[in-house]
Amino acid sequence: MAARATMNRVDEAFRNKPIFMPYFPLGYPDLETSIAVIETLAKNGADLIEVGLSFSDPLADGPVNQKAMQRALENGITIAKSLDAVAELRQRGVEIPLVLMGYYNPILAFGLEKFICGAESAGADGFIIPDLPIEESEEFVRASHVCQDRQLLGDSPLPLIRMLAPTTPSRRMKMIADSARGFIYLVSVTGVTGARKSLSEGLADLVERVREHTSIPVCIGFGIGTPQQAKEVGAISDGVIIGSACVREIGESEQPVGTAQKFARSYNAVLQELKH
Repeated sequence: MAARATMNRVDEAFRNKPIFMPYFPLGYPDLETSIAVIETLAKNGADLIEVGLSFSDPLADGPVNQKAMQRALENGITIAKSLDAVAELRQRGVEIPLVLMGYYNPILAFGLEKFICGAESAGADGFIIPDLPIEESEEFVRASHVCQDRQLLGDSPLPLIRMLAPTTPSRRMKMIADSARGFIYLVSVTGVTGARKSLSEGLADLVERVREHTSIPVCIGFGIGTPQQAKEVGAISDGVIIGSACVREIGESEQPVGTAQKFARSYNAVLQELKH
């Protein structure tokens, strides 16, 4: 089993906030390049990386991420190969948290315990499943405890990161926040992923609403496409999630690894000004 610290690694990342959290899917533009890109992001300023697991019907994702996932699937990416890639990243010396982000259907088809145990063994630090609402997540959470108990780990099971949106009612927001571990993934806009020209109005108020219900870190994703926007978001949150902009800029580059280095350094630089 790969050495890991589960929550300790995530907690450690948030000791110096706000953190930079890029997303990149395994298998795009090909598997080896995606592993090298994620390694490069990790070693050039990313504090936590959302590692994408591809699915043919990614309902929460916009055209950029959809296209990347489709390419990855055409390249033959699978859950098993994705877990092997995480293990490879750990072998290459990547030490920051790696959180697996994917949809429930392929995970369920793979087998919940098999997936969760495989993720633990590979060195992952948690899960984000956009289409798994809290009301339907009990089976996944139960499987994570079974896996953790069977492997006799001394720490907690890997966290299932909860998501909140501007449309989440206060009562439901409290219910979700009460069960949250690791950090809250706060969706900044209604709709699918993708960079926007401007940030959503009322975002600071939304963050404050969430903070009324929880003391764990609140991180913002969806719609952030430039370092300046990241800086604005970082000023009101604990972490900035960059998805489509990262996938588009790196994936379309003739030199993805070199572009990943520049991308990570540019976002890290603006957030360093806010670190505390």
